[in-house]
Amino acid sequence: MYSNCINRSSLSLRTSRGFTLIEAMIVVAIIGILGAIAYPSYTAYVQRGARAEARTALLEAQQFMERYYSANNRYSVTSGGTDSPTLPARLISIPVSAPRYTMTVAVTSNSYTLTATPQGSMTADTCGALTITNTGARGAAGDVTVCWK
Repeated sequence: MYSNCINRSSLSLRTSRGFTLIEAMIVVAIIGILGAIAYPSYTAYVQRGARAEARTALLEAQQFMERYYSANNRYSVTSGGTDSPTLPARLISIPVSAPRYTMTVAVTSNSYTLTATPQGSMTADTCGALTITNTGARGAAGDVTVCWK
C-alpha cells in the first residue's frame, strides 16, 4: 500500500512541472522561422495591392485626360502650352488618406504622360514609377508585364 502512495505523489509532481527552457526555446525558434518565411510574402502582397491602386488611378486619370481633350481639343490648358489641367484630388495622392503613390502629368497640346511615383514604404518596390501615355503605352522601372499585371 505504501508503494501506491509514493507512485501517486510522484505522478502528480510530473504532471504539474510545466515547460522546460529547451521546449520554450524550440517553440520560439519555430515561430521565428515561420515569421521569417511569412513576412516577405506578406510585404510582396501589400506592394501588389498598392500597385493595383496606382494602376487603377492611372487609368482613371487617363480617362480624365481624354475627356478633357474631347472638350478642349488639346491636352494642355492653353493652346500649344505645356501646362496640364488639374487632376482631381483623389488622383493626385493614391490613396488620399495615406499616400503610397503620387501622380504627375507631363503634357503638350497633343500628348501627355501620366506618372505614379512611389512614396514612403513603396519606394523599395522593384517596379518603381508606373507610367502611361496618351497612346496607351505603359511603362515601369521593372518588368512592365509583371508591374502592370
